[in-house]
Amino acid sequence: MTDDGLKRILDRTRVIAVVGLSPNPARPSHYVARYLSLCGYRVIGVNPGHAGATLFGETVRGVLTELPPEVDMLDIFRRSEAVGPIVEDGLAHLPLLRTVWMQVGVVHEGAAQMARARGLDVVMNRCLKIEHQRLTGERREGGSIPA
Repeated sequence: MTDDGLKRILDRTRVIAVVGLSPNPARPSHYVARYLSLCGYRVIGVNPGHAGATLFGETVRGVLTELPPEVDMLDIFRRSEAVGPIVEDGLAHLPLLRTVWMQVGVVHEGAAQMARARGLDVVMNRCLKIEHQRLTGERREGGSIPA
């Protein structure tokens, strides 16, 4: 994926489902989601162990099928072997889904092919926060953006 392609994804994205979101502020999924929320994206967590909790102004969902249809990106913080069913559920239940983003260390070629075959953009083994900061010049630490 080129920088222009990544910029296009970041510019068009509005609603991000963070699959594997943790309420623990020390976890990467939490501070990445917090950063994205503070940058203006609507961020909705998916984690069955924390379903019903509120993070970043949104109720954490237990499964992808509980997400609102306006989700246009899946940001996946799960082991690579868990990605296939996540992408399948996203393709089946999220009509506006345009991007599947797999975080650092997460690669699933089969899921990527499935998503690309449906016209989605796929990014694997990259951090959404790091790429956003790199491409926008935003350099604040830990997702904190001063008021």
